[in-house]
Amino acid sequence: MMLLKSLRSSGTFRSVLFLRFSGSVRNASKFDYDLVVLGGGSGGLACAKEAVEYGARVLCLDYVKPTPAGTKWGVGGTCVNVGCIPKKLMHQASLLGEAVHEAVAYGWNVNDRDIKPDWKKLVKVVQNHIKSVNWVTRVDLRDKKVEYVNSIGSFVDPHTIKYKTKQGELKQPTAQYVVIAVGGRPRYPPIKGAMELGITSDDIFSYEKEPGRTLVVGAGYVGLECACFLKGLGYDPTVMVRSIVLRGFDRQMSELLAAMMTDRGIHFLNTTIPMGVERTSEGKLLVQYRNTTTQTDGSDVFDTVLWAIGRKGLIEDLNLGAAGVQTYNDKVIVDHTEATSVPHIFAVGDIIYGRPELTPVAILSGRLLARRLFAGSTQLMDYTDVATTVFTPLEYSCVGMSEEMAIERLGADNIEVFHGYYKPTEFFIPQKSFRHCYLKAVAEVSGDQKILGLHYIGPVAGEVIQGFAAALKSGLTVKTLLNTVGIHPTTAEEFTRLSITKRSGVDPTPASCCS
Repeated sequence: MMLLKSLRSSGTFRSVLFLRFSGSVRNASKFDYDLVVLGGGSGGLACAKEAVEYGARVLCLDYVKPTPAGTKWGVGGTCVNVGCIPKKLMHQASLLGEAVHEAVAYGWNVNDRDIKPDWKKLVKVVQNHIKSVNWVTRVDLRDKKVEYVNSIGSFVDPHTIKYKTKQGELKQPTAQYVVIAVGGRPRYPPIKGAMELGITSDDIFSYEKEPGRTLVVGAGYVGLECACFLKGLGYDPTVMVRSIVLRGFDRQMSELLAAMMTDRGIHFLNTTIPMGVERTSEGKLLVQYRNTTTQTDGSDVFDTVLWAIGRKGLIEDLNLGAAGVQTYNDKVIVDHTEATSVPHIFAVGDIIYGRPELTPVAILSGRLLARRLFAGSTQLMDYTDVATTVFTPLEYSCVGMSEEMAIERLGADNIEVFHGYYKPTEFFIPQKSFRHCYLKAVAEVSGDQKILGLHYIGPVAGEVIQGFAAALKSGLTVKTLLNTVGIHPTTAEEFTRLSITKRSGVDPTPASCCS
């Protein structure tokens, strides 16, 4: 026992695990590295750092091509630089603007008439935070002995990767295992002026000029989040919707979210597609578009056009054909172990076809993969019941099945939907609208009524659903939920008071916050 403790404290224990479990030790002389990771985003870095914990020799290759607008960033991938982190900070900035007006209602002596944001200052502080995270990430990689090279890596053959150093020297190291974790980038529509005049979420968080009147093309969660924080910061966004809002999410919740945005003054151009963008003599952007329902054409002038029409996997530079890796629609095909069509080549994160494109998913799957490769673990990534949140002013968070999915899989007669509107206590004094504060639990009809999905629109939805997500994965039932005493007065408490079903037809609106 003393020897084991000594090995653990000295770091030798990890080497022992590596010797015990890793096939790469047996082939150490055959390959330059035990693992080469292509991509320095959340999933790739998590896999690389976990692998070195067990003695693996790891090389991580990562390079960000500038956007058509010239935006570029440091190590850390989409989430840190142009995704979750700056998005959440912009979201918080917009909420603070709203909170100033609420503070007056609560008795604070604040002049809320001339409140307006300083866009350049906001962008600067957000970018300063991102740069600090970039620095910490580089230091962490150095301390953990992950060899990081800022260069694009591509396959020469299934075990050989080539890249160029900053000095222009071509290198071709070999690796026993390769993990593809290059993620994706926003798409541009194939229309005139799209790349030359429009921007994407890759650009907005470091955009130097004020966005002004902005057309957000796309109604997925990225488009809705950008439109909402722009509105909260005092700008005038319009959302162009090709088909439906939030495809893939629960339809009732998605439509309720769109209604909330409309109430807050965000305009929607429904069933509309862009046809072209050109710059006017005044420096504005003239957007031509077509309504696909009425087959009528229209146009309008904006200061900024932001494309949010989806993302594509960055496979074009990888030369996957040389390795024999199969792809589908610019994504890599993997099995339940994250292995590609080539057994020693794996993929994690947004580059995978048919898996949730979420940072925590990429991180956990990367770590679990490294443990299986280098520490003898057999634990696989569980992609079911992954919680997520849309960071709009009233957030929408969910975990598990949508109502439509549950009905499709089990049949309408086997599904019970408990639902209710609610009134957050903190909304009363500033007289904030709570008519879109709503939640529901999708459950089985029989037995203790196992819960299949939870959906919530309201304040800090992500914080609320995170805890319930663990309960749902543990087999949460309606019986258990209703036997749980809530924390009063909170909005999360509303889940413990769900007693009205859609089937009953009873009005789910409470009389008061404590009813």
